[in-house]
Amino acid sequence: MTDQISPAERYAAARRRATEQATPLGSFRELYDFPLDPFQVEACEALAAGKGVLVAAPTGSGKTVVGEFAVHLGLAEGRKCFYTTPIKALSNQKYADLVKRYGPERVGLLTGDNSVNGDAPIVVMTTEVLRNMLYAGSQALAGLGYVVMDEVHYLSDRFRGAVWEEVIIHLPDSVTLVSLSATVSNAEEFGDWLDTVRGDTAVIVTEHRPVPLWQHVLAGRRMYDLFEEKDGSRPGRPNDDGRIEVNPDLMRLARMENSRPVNPRDRRRRGYEADRERERRRRARIFTPSRPEVIERLDSEGLLPAITFIFSRAGCEAAVQQCLYAGLRLNDDEARARVRAVVEERTAPIPREDLNVLGYYEWLEGLERGIAAHHAGMLPTFKEVVEELFVRGLVKAVFATETLALGINMPARSVVLEKLVKWNGETHADITPGEYTQLTGRAGRRGIDVEGHAVVLWQRALDPAALAGLAGTRTYPLRSSFKPSYNMAVNLVGQFGRHRSRELLETSFAQFQADKSVVGISRQVQRNEEGLAGYEEGMTCHLGDFAEYGRLRRELKDRETELARQGAALRRAAAAEALEKLKPGDIIHVPAGKYAGLALVLDPGMPAGRSPGRQHHRHPAAEYNDGPRPLVLTAERQVKRLAQADFPVPVEALDRMRIPKSFNARSPQSCRDLASAMRSKAGHLEPGRHRRQRSTAADDAEIARLRTAIRAHPCHGCDEREDHARWAERYYRLRRDTQQLERRIEGRTNTIARTFDRIYALLTELGYLEGDKVTADGRRLSRLYGELDLLASECLRDGVWEGLGAAELAACASALVYEARAADDALPPKLPGGNAKHALGEMVRIWGRLDALEEAHKINQTEGVGQREPDLGFAWCAYQWASGHSLDSVLRESDMPAGDFVRWTKQLIDVLGQIAEAASEGSTVRRTARKAVDGLLRGVVAYSSVG
Repeated sequence: MTDQISPAERYAAARRRATEQATPLGSFRELYDFPLDPFQVEACEALAAGKGVLVAAPTGSGKTVVGEFAVHLGLAEGRKCFYTTPIKALSNQKYADLVKRYGPERVGLLTGDNSVNGDAPIVVMTTEVLRNMLYAGSQALAGLGYVVMDEVHYLSDRFRGAVWEEVIIHLPDSVTLVSLSATVSNAEEFGDWLDTVRGDTAVIVTEHRPVPLWQHVLAGRRMYDLFEEKDGSRPGRPNDDGRIEVNPDLMRLARMENSRPVNPRDRRRRGYEADRERERRRRARIFTPSRPEVIERLDSEGLLPAITFIFSRAGCEAAVQQCLYAGLRLNDDEARARVRAVVEERTAPIPREDLNVLGYYEWLEGLERGIAAHHAGMLPTFKEVVEELFVRGLVKAVFATETLALGINMPARSVVLEKLVKWNGETHADITPGEYTQLTGRAGRRGIDVEGHAVVLWQRALDPAALAGLAGTRTYPLRSSFKPSYNMAVNLVGQFGRHRSRELLETSFAQFQADKSVVGISRQVQRNEEGLAGYEEGMTCHLGDFAEYGRLRRELKDRETELARQGAALRRAAAAEALEKLKPGDIIHVPAGKYAGLALVLDPGMPAGRSPGRQHHRHPAAEYNDGPRPLVLTAERQVKRLAQADFPVPVEALDRMRIPKSFNARSPQSCRDLASAMRSKAGHLEPGRHRRQRSTAADDAEIARLRTAIRAHPCHGCDEREDHARWAERYYRLRRDTQQLERRIEGRTNTIARTFDRIYALLTELGYLEGDKVTADGRRLSRLYGELDLLASECLRDGVWEGLGAAELAACASALVYEARAADDALPPKLPGGNAKHALGEMVRIWGRLDALEEAHKINQTEGVGQREPDLGFAWCAYQWASGHSLDSVLRESDMPAGDFVRWTKQLIDVLGQIAEAASEGSTVRRTARKAVDGLLRGVVAYSSVG
């Protein structure tokens, strides 16, 4: 073909190539041994033209190439580029990639844990670090030309999402923003907002996967394609009518599996026994394969390496053990030796006694066989080793929780989903199309695999059509989680003053989305108003003003409802008052709920504000959550923390008994013995009966007046009264709905700014702000980041931590960062004694005061604004570790996975560093906080590089 080109054409082509290579994009292309995809070229050309870009593309499609081009441009122009990521592990990974390309002298890393070459022209950092630099006016921002925000869809994250919006809003106008996102369904909306706050922004959206993804269902011993293949085309493509055809074999299988058994009345019919045997054999063929069987099947079909997502840490560990017990071996002797070499090198700094505690040898055995777990409860070093071995092809089967789907570059040939249901923190719920896309997006390694495979295991009642809907839908909307915080408020006011700060907050994506939603609500209000006119005509009465008559009936109904509510409130108050009188050792009869029956009070469970020093968790799902919550031992030997909802009527002690000092609520034998003694003592007693209260409606003067007015009204005698009343009821119902919509419109307009105003008012009352001025106390608050920033500042101001030792301060500071995974820990946490216990009690008392102040200022914690209750569940663990106790004793006493321990300790170290910076020069807290950091940063915590 080359011989057919003339010398002139060859010369022209060479000139074009030389010209291309002289441009930044041309020289950038030379860095890769594969051609750039069209979407990558489009995004890079937009960047080269001076535009910001938003790239929304599937996992593994190569969108980070666009971020790397921003790095390349920055170096070519002599300007800095910051590459931000949502998690430290991803920052570490990106840092290593860029160092390989540009050398260690031109690349830096800032993650909180690590500070390497921070003045370099390329710096990789977590988004929080950049946010803090912006507020502090850091000199490192000088000469900044580009900021890459990798995984920008994290701004939907409930806890940390606000940081992304803060950065986007506050970056200087001279900085070009490169936003890299997973495929989201509202990328254009997000791009419109970026265009508004950052200037000209190109939005590049692609759903094309470089490696095609095939969807399967593994049922019994057979692997089914989820979608039907027609005419040799790739399954999963919509038909001409837009529908995607599900494999009919799967649909038949589902119908057979879920068919009803034979009716018992037909058992006498001829041939029934033969039919029943056929039914038994058919059902025996449809089963969910075991975990070892799944891995063996994937191995036999060449579909390893694979990631199996199990929505449980314990399930991941159990899966590895099941594969080991089944004798599964995926590595040969050479691979085993390579695994051992990597593991021994990476774990060399860990003392041998710690390795025993961490389950090292069982973990190593799995790795040598090519099998591993991956979840947040693992030691970070162990997780890093699993990731490294997986990428090298030395671990071929990983059982992981869904956290692996976020951030870490760890693609596989296949992804397996055991179930399509997961625990969302409150209930078991179906995974969403967005979650399904995120999880299965790991399948298919670019440049290695021709195709990727997503495998869903057969479960009883699996609906193939519903699964096809999950696999065929690309619904992953980006929703802002932005909320002003106390720290944000003082930093904004300090930089811009109150008025300008308010304007800045109104430019947030959260407000942008709220304002857009108002348009649809306004249209609904207009439609409702048309309906109201029709209903008003239908209730017209020739005898008089039926609207007035209907109003009287409505007022009567509302008054009766209000009195019923008041009666219920009185009963709740009486029940709460009775609970407050309970004492340890009282035997009661729990009147309602899951644990109704005989019970022994172990702890009355008074609210935190009335019992300083003791932790009490809030329960948003509970009907009543601010009264006493007694800890009891039931007759069935269970130790449970009850809620006020379990006491709809007052309760009183039936009898009393002494609780032995040796009683241990965590010991089954101890609980069994005490429950037996309680039943022997009071099992024959009956709970007291409570008098029924007379209805207050019978004596209410307002109800009597309304009934008289209704009977005297002219419309009361109308023959069509009830027909008119039905129209009137519809009218009032629609009017109420319309008023609610109007309130929603009002509530969504300037919502962020109104929240800021409330925060500003509270901080002014506490003396942190004075007009546009930030006080000395406010400057201290500006250096404290985190959910409990104001509580930490108040503790510093009140001197709560003065005079504490390093371990005691570590215990107190832990309450600012730790949050128990479980919604309810029935047993109160173990606390250090002496000064630390007193200080923890003071922290709870201060939180109670702040909680009341927030309520007065209408600052709503359920909306993510305000100070959550400090959690004392890590205090003993932090105290022990800071005191120098061994890893074995700390983990054994806390019953906490090593990974969780390291993660919480690193967060504690971070907040202690903030406390040291924020404490006044003459304060002993500053020195003590630094000493506490030294005490915590040792052993397993010090040699774990990932937070």
